[in-house]
Amino acid sequence: MLYELIAIVCEFGNPFSVLCECAKFFQVRPGSLHEVRDIARNAGLQVLRSGGVIRGYNNWGTFKLPKPTTKHQARYTEGHHFIMRFDASGPVQMSVRRTLGLDPRMIRFSVVKVGDKLEEIKDVEGKIEWNKTRNISESI
Repeated sequence: MLYELIAIVCEFGNPFSVLCECAKFFQVRPGSLHEVRDIARNAGLQVLRSGGVIRGYNNWGTFKLPKPTTKHQARYTEGHHFIMRFDASGPVQMSVRRTLGLDPRMIRFSVVKVGDKLEEIKDVEGKIEWNKTRNISESI
């Protein structure tokens, strides 16, 4: 089955965060992708070790969240977004979700099933496009 992981990692230095000293250790520092890469790499290795295939990663960078979010007793207004598209079985997808849910650097994530039949997923590429120029009138 083909899945798409959409993840938001917290940024260090958020002015609205109320963090203890131990929680600051887990935050992503601005301008540094080391922790984001670490999270993406760990999720990818978990898929690969279980016999899955990674189709692609895409780093979308830092964006403001739609509304302030509270996670691990901290309030976040922006986060670093990345997407991973992968083929794996259902139990592997659940183990990736379990691992990401335990990571204190994660603000939010979602795993979406793109398809499960070969006809549905054979032409899906690994590159995930972000179309910034699309108008609402074009989608109607």
